[in-house]
Amino acid sequence: MDNTFRPDRASAATQMIRNEVLDWFERDDGLGVLGFQVDSPRGLEREIDWHQHHRAQLICVEAGLLNTRTRHGNWSLPPGCAGWMPPGEPHTVDISGPLRGWGLIISPALAHDLPSEPCVVAISDLLQALAMRVTRWTPAAAADLRQQHMIEVLLDEIRNAPRQRMHLPMPQDRRLLRIASQLIADPADGRSLEQWAQWAGLSPRTLTRHFRDETTLSFAQWRQQARLADGLRRLSDGHSVSDIAHELGFSSPSAFVTVFRRHFGCPPGRYLARSGQPLNPTRGLASPAASG
Repeated sequence: MDNTFRPDRASAATQMIRNEVLDWFERDDGLGVLGFQVDSPRGLEREIDWHQHHRAQLICVEAGLLNTRTRHGNWSLPPGCAGWMPPGEPHTVDISGPLRGWGLIISPALAHDLPSEPCVVAISDLLQALAMRVTRWTPAAAADLRQQHMIEVLLDEIRNAPRQRMHLPMPQDRRLLRIASQLIADPADGRSLEQWAQWAGLSPRTLTRHFRDETTLSFAQWRQQARLADGLRRLSDGHSVSDIAHELGFSSPSAFVTVFRRHFGCPPGRYLARSGQPLNPTRGLASPAASG
């Protein structure tokens, strides 16, 4: 069975996936795990708006970049990473430029002891190989003995997969959320902490304390990581390092490259060309050791 999704720029959520496959996202019966491959040569023109699925999802990016928003924050999936979405979790989807990868959909009954919140995980060689087998399965009423054994191993690999630091947490306080949303809309906005505090009706001390309490990051760390997350998207869209540095408010291209390398372990020009090589789990967006 050819379970390959080929979304184009005009696709909506229900057009990305053939109806006979999409149907399984919302079903309890049949195989507890089904798979598909993704081949998007151009990405999406617009973000797919908030939606949710009955089954859990594990989406792995082999080339390109996928971005998603959840109530817990924003997530970026570069090559070598997979995004876990629990059953019924509201989220958005945005594909920046060409994307290749694969996905699994898992029934709530089998996902009950898997992560309860969205996260980004590293993919082992065994999990990769099992997923490739599952993407070739035809939907059926039940798993045979061999499939059941493979499903048990696959779930164990997901359960023990190391988490990756690709999460930009969002504050919940409406005043802090207003600031964070504005910075995501315009990452180059160079207002000082004091100016942002005055704009949102807070004291600088309150902004500083609550921002760290709600995101685990200082305001300066969070703003830098918001810029890096947007930098990943612009890199995937084909923007030059020089243009990205200017558009995101860095003092120079070399300053952007330095910060990028500190977080991700390699320069921007090589990052998205890693062709599925996993990240070092100590690196990424939310890496306190790399944040300045």
